[in-house]
Amino acid sequence: MKTKRILVAYGSKHGATAGIAEEIGKSLREDGFDTAVVPAGDVQDVTDFDAVVLGSSLYAGHWNRDALRCAHRNAEALSERPVWLFSSGPVDSSAEQHDIPPVPGAVKEMERLHARGHVTFGGSITAATPGWIARTLVRHGKAGDFRNPEHIQHWAHEIGAELREQDAAPMEGNGGR
Repeated sequence: MKTKRILVAYGSKHGATAGIAEEIGKSLREDGFDTAVVPAGDVQDVTDFDAVVLGSSLYAGHWNRDALRCAHRNAEALSERPVWLFSSGPVDSSAEQHDIPPVPGAVKEMERLHARGHVTFGGSITAATPGWIARTLVRHGKAGDFRNPEHIQHWAHEIGAELREQDAAPMEGNGGR
């Protein structure tokens, strides 16, 4: 059986979502998958990949433009392979306390792409994050790094397990999905 190729694409404005994508890619590599982690704006074609994880930072409840454009540009190919979505955003511990439902734009992409799942991870705003909003949050003590590596790794390993399970199952009439 050939090693599955997985694309982890992400839309990130200041790097926090890129860090989550790297952690997902690392975990999937540990599970034996050939994994590429690429900014969503650089993804022109997903047909060389067996599965895709697409993530986006959240700003004012909206997905990053590069992630949305990647999804739209590759919609047909994405609908033909396993896809998972993730969002990164809350700069508090809420993502660790309970599941945060996807924002409306992510729900729309989930439905359109027949995504197998979505998770929202905590985000990160620190003194190093550029912009006046970040500076204001830092100044008012409302900043921090709320990304939880164990949560990210666990989710990535679940994806790996589902892909291995799919390989072990007999092929059905829907292209193996």
